[in-house]
Amino acid sequence: MKATIQKWGNSLALRLPKALADETQIREGSKVELVRTPDGVLVKSRRKRRYRLSDLLADVTPETLHPETAWGASGGREVVE
Repeated sequence: MKATIQKWGNSLALRLPKALADETQIREGSKVELVRTPDGVLVKSRRKRRYRLSDLLADVTPETLHPETAWGASGGREVVE
């Protein structure tokens, strides 16, 4: 896919074809990262990373689980019965 660099004020702008923007889920206001490579410039989408609780807890074992820490008396409704 080809695109053209255009002048935008004192800067240069790259317009993405709609099909590519849709495919990569890049929209107006999306943050991207520009990376200089030996071949030119790579435009990388900076999507927010989504975590699943199961992935975060996958490496927790009885050996890596630390005991509860005492932080003092309860100060609100956080008491669990």
